[in-house]
Amino acid sequence: MDLKQAQRLIRERFYERDSTRGLYATFTWFIEEVGELADAIIKVDKASIEEELADVFAWLLSIANLLNVDLEEAFKSKYAPLKHE
Repeated sequence: MDLKQAQRLIRERFYERDSTRGLYATFTWFIEEVGELADAIIKVDKASIEEELADVFAWLLSIANLLNVDLEEAFKSKYAPLKHE
């Protein structure tokens, strides 16, 4: 699965609910997941780290969908080719 497919999957499964919840509340859920990831990293719990990384990624895709941002294109625009600073 590539990034576009992942974003499409999250849109198909969650866009209606995310849209109803709104951007601010969806962003709040994203931040909560980042906190859970931080906790898993501190505990060095590999299984939890993997799960929380997936959650953070899914919530990030939800935010991108709500903002109508193609995350793959945004990423490529910024990082490919890599800009040397």
